[in-house]
Amino acid sequence: MVFVAQVRPYRGIEARVRDADRRQRFIDAGLDLLGSGDTPDDLTVRAICRQAGLTVRYFYEYFSDKDEFVAAVFDSVTAHLAATTQAAVAAAPWAEQNRAGITNIVRIISADRRVGRLLFSTRLSNGVLLRKRAEQGGIFAMLSREHIQAALQIPGNSRISATAHFVVGGVAQTLSAWLSGEIALSPEELVDQLQAILDQLNEPRLFRA
Repeated sequence: MVFVAQVRPYRGIEARVRDADRRQRFIDAGLDLLGSGDTPDDLTVRAICRQAGLTVRYFYEYFSDKDEFVAAVFDSVTAHLAATTQAAVAAAPWAEQNRAGITNIVRIISADRRVGRLLFSTRLSNGVLLRKRAEQGGIFAMLSREHIQAALQIPGNSRISATAHFVVGGVAQTLSAWLSGEIALSPEELVDQLQAILDQLNEPRLFRA
């Protein structure tokens, strides 16, 4: 006979729910610290735990070190942004897909400036964030390239790759400048401007090898 040990609920909350809640509290704390206007130069485990309201013991149950923690915060934010943007684009007619994607991104970073700073601010110098941003840019460029190929029904080539990288880098830099106040546009005006630029890149002649 095999006996299966069961974890008793604590105050009516299952162990796996408490576990997920604690991890999310760390992620939220990381977004607070990394996405704030005054990110500390030396992000310590104690500062993270203090922000999350949890002990150091719990930190090491989820993360091996600070680098893994920062990467997890970044990945969590990026996953949400990517999933909602892809869904918005997929639900829109072809002619409106650029606007749908940009609108979703601007809406999210407008509602929560921490997200925008974490993903786009040039003032953050954390090494892990810089590496993750470079990886993110490559992934988004690949998705942009695949989108162009599918929309225009043409095979991939270097011109499509160049355009995809231009789009990803240009949009990211524009969003960074907007978040820092260098670009004085309302969210709606920013979407209009970016859409106007991106729509010019739908010209098939740009992609002929």
